[in-house]
Amino acid sequence: MKRQTGFTLIELIMVIVILGILSAFALPRFADFGAQARTASIEALAGALRSSTNIAHAQQLANGATLGTAVVLEGTSITMVNGYPTADAAGITSAAQVSADYTPSGGGAAGASVLTYTLQTNCTVTYTAATAAADNTAPITSAPVVAITSSGC
Repeated sequence: MKRQTGFTLIELIMVIVILGILSAFALPRFADFGAQARTASIEALAGALRSSTNIAHAQQLANGATLGTAVVLEGTSITMVNGYPTADAAGITSAAQVSADYTPSGGGAAGASVLTYTLQTNCTVTYTAATAAADNTAPITSAPVVAITSSGC
């Protein structure tokens, strides 16, 4: 006499119920990767802006150029104010090679100009150009500032 072995219907239903309960607790933890991705994107842009600012400043120092003299990075001319990239498309946007995913607003070629890159509402990076008592004259009173707002990411 052969005896069949296997799972009963009740055992299979219990396994399905347990898996359903586990997924109900685990799914919310993994469901919203979008916010994390947007936050990471904004933080990456901020890092690119900081790095590009320092690279452009170092290039200007290496060239021995005056504070407002443009520098060339990877074949692209970067406009400078007070020894750092300007807060506009010809300055920090070109230096950091900011993608079209971010919407720029504000900015300008003068010291202390503020350029904001927006991914979505309250998910922004702000670049404030370096300041001096008078643009392109020493001493520089404040280096560029990069600030992140990620509350809406």
